Amino acid sequence: MSHHHGGDVEEMEDEYDMNEPVDGMEEDEDQELVVRDSDTEEEDDEEQLHKLSDTSAADARSGKDIQGITWENLEFTRESYRQTRLEEYKNYENIPNSGEAAKKVCKSTEKGGTYYEFRRNTRSVKSSIAHFQLRNLVWATSKHDVYLLLHYSVLHWSALNGVDTDIMDVHGYVAPSEKHPGSFSEVFFRTQISTMAVNDKLLVAGGYQGELICKHLDREGISFCCRTTFDDNAITNALEIFNTSSGALHIIASSNDCGVREYDMESYRLYKHFRFDWAVNHTSLSPDGKLAIIVGDDTDALLVDANSGKTIHSMKGHLDYSFASAWNPDGRTFATGNQDKTCRIWDARNLSQSVHVLRGNIGAIRSIRFTSDGQFLSMAEAADFVHIFDIKSDYNKRQELDFFGEVSGMSFSPDTDTLYIGISDRTFGSLLQFGRLYNYSYLDSLL
Repeated sequence: MSHHHGGDVEEMEDEYDMNEPVDGMEEDEDQELVVRDSDTEEEDDEEQLHKLSDTSAADARSGKDIQGITWENLEFTRESYRQTRLEEYKNYENIPNSGEAAKKVCKSTEKGGTYYEFRRNTRSVKSSIAHFQLRNLVWATSKHDVYLLLHYSVLHWSALNGVDTDIMDVHGYVAPSEKHPGSFSEVFFRTQISTMAVNDKLLVAGGYQGELICKHLDREGISFCCRTTFDDNAITNALEIFNTSSGALHIIASSNDCGVREYDMESYRLYKHFRFDWAVNHTSLSPDGKLAIIVGDDTDALLVDANSGKTIHSMKGHLDYSFASAWNPDGRTFATGNQDKTCRIWDARNLSQSVHVLRGNIGAIRSIRFTSDGQFLSMAEAADFVHIFDIKSDYNKRQELDFFGEVSGMSFSPDTDTLYIGISDRTFGSLLQFGRLYNYSYLDSLL
């Protein structure tokens, strides 16, 4: 994203407005879809959202749309509207026609698997997107605990008791409550969160001017905040939390200033700083901590030594810029997601070419997740679709989750039981929850 400066970002986001209702539609109080009045105030949107009911698994089994869309009141069917979206959705590309060109080498996969079933659509939890290219804004730390971004706040949602709690509000200013070397002395005014990452101990968020904000979930206030860089257009694009081999808590920040920085969360000091030739949009660390995938404003993806930052291999195949990456827990294979509408699977033992090229339907692959047991890979398009691949089938079988709205993020729970998907839309903004289906054998039932 290095070529987007200042107002250019705003212009791009206006063109690809993630906050507008799906194709300009909204529901009235009787839950009928109507054309949106452009002068409608956002406060009215919020009030109306809370009038709309959630959708449960029982509702879905009885035939109700999982998003609560009353198709029977419309002049078109869901199927015809889906076809319209497939034909008219405008995917953002940095390199023109990259999606069409990439289609030629994609793997043919069998659709129809059922690995995760719908459990609930929660309308009262509305996630938002700060930058239209960054979609890592939903994180599950357990099957019941989810963190998501809403405007200037990070919210915690408990699926167990249905309560949302404001965990961190960065509107106005942010200042550390703890004193540490390197902690920013003055406050950040009107910080806007561009990306975030959460585990069971720590929440970290990045900002539009290189801000890094850290909060320990068991402590009051902000633990640490700083400016990672003072370069122009220094947006923090991605964050990752991990434990080192010694058990220390570290984070990795990927930035538009072409840097990848690793911080020690015990001392809050910069531990490593590597620079590359282009804006880094995402970094993923291998399970053993020795390798890292670097993707960004280049068609190539890099496999680098995580200790030295030295490039081990430059992987060729994608036709546009990449914004997502993830390691399989097996430590041998990994995935990269690109604006050419593909997700490529790579084997670290032979990087001459990708093992598989998986195709999206309408948009860039902006988020990728593996389950912790390595059985499934999910890839989220910019809007409307999340695909879940059965890795044991060699990625030949997949489940397609089909809905309407921009995807703000997705996350499997650590125990793999639940998949959460954030939908950003003024009318249909919500949190989708899916539960894993287990196939127990006869002997398993006796245990």
